[in-house]
Amino acid sequence: MADLSQLLQQGMRRRHLNAQALAERTGIRTPRIRAFAQDGAHGPVHPTQAELAELAAALALPLPEVLDAARTSQTTPLTVTGHMT
Repeated sequence: MADLSQLLQQGMRRRHLNAQALAERTGIRTPRIRAFAQDGAHGPVHPTQAELAELAAALALPLPEVLDAARTSQTTPLTVTGHMT
């Protein structure tokens, strides 16, 4: 299962859209689309349900697939234990 960033990048390539063109179609700000395409749903900028629905419609992707991709867990960051002396 693809994560959101992969799904968006593939959809944008298939439709020959860049982040700005997708922003114009959806009304979502370009920096947010860039963040979703780069970091997926688990980066510092989280997509709303409405944004996911707009992205799915603009890229002609099934909404359940986009919602699943947004929920796909990525590897968790490593936790550093101990201390420096």
